[in-house]
Amino acid sequence: MWQEARKLAFAPYQVVSPLARRPYDLRHAAVSLWLNAGVPAPEVAERAGHSVDVLLRVYAKCLDGHQEVANQRIANALTA
Repeated sequence: MWQEARKLAFAPYQVVSPLARRPYDLRHAAVSLWLNAGVPAPEVAERAGHSVDVLLRVYAKCLDGHQEVANQRIANALTA
């Protein structure tokens, strides 16, 4: 059923791609988006039905490109 829905919703090049290959992929994308948007891990874990430990173990690799933001937050905290 899922594969048939993908054929109806996606362009042919998307159907042969890994995009939303499984329904779980949509959940994974949502949790990754929330983390990368800066939603605190405990909040994301609660919404996803995970413990924070499991959330960070599974999704830590999706957090990328936030070094500058983290550095600025640390600098701000040190000068506050």
